Amino acid sequence: MGKRKAKKQSAKATLAEVINGPEIKRIIAPKALDRFKQRIREITRKAKGVSIEKTIAELTSYIRGWRGYFGFCETPVVLEYLTRWVRLRLRAALWRQWKTPRRRRAALLELGVRPRLASNTAGSGRGPWYLARAKALSVGLSNAYFKSLGLPTLIDGC
Repeated sequence: MGKRKAKKQSAKATLAEVINGPEIKRIIAPKALDRFKQRIREITRKAKGVSIEKTIAELTSYIRGWRGYFGFCETPVVLEYLTRWVRLRLRAALWRQWKTPRRRRAALLELGVRPRLASNTAGSGRGPWYLARAKALSVGLSNAYFKSLGLPTLIDGC
């Protein structure tokens, strides 16, 4: 990746500059990424008894503020990764919320997933984090679905 050249002047540096060959790029410090992930975990953990709309409303304010502060970093791959990770957390939270295979199948069918795929996924013994990556959840709970609920992205075009 490269050597670290300099950090921001404050003791709690949140941005760092990295030498990557002949050019220097601003990246997000690892500690800041860890804090972001921890805060998203806290918000989505509470999603068990809360509607997805309320969860997304809370996420929206946090993500917008975070994007306003870190949005000018020169490593968009990290922002794309975090946006995808947030969507995975939401898919897993919804899967946990649906609880029973019968409810899961009905919810997937309601979201437009094919019946056979919905049945196979709902009857799966795999955990929510594994199934968050499953085709049925990617189709039913697509990026467009989350966008329609008002979930912002950390980078445009993601």
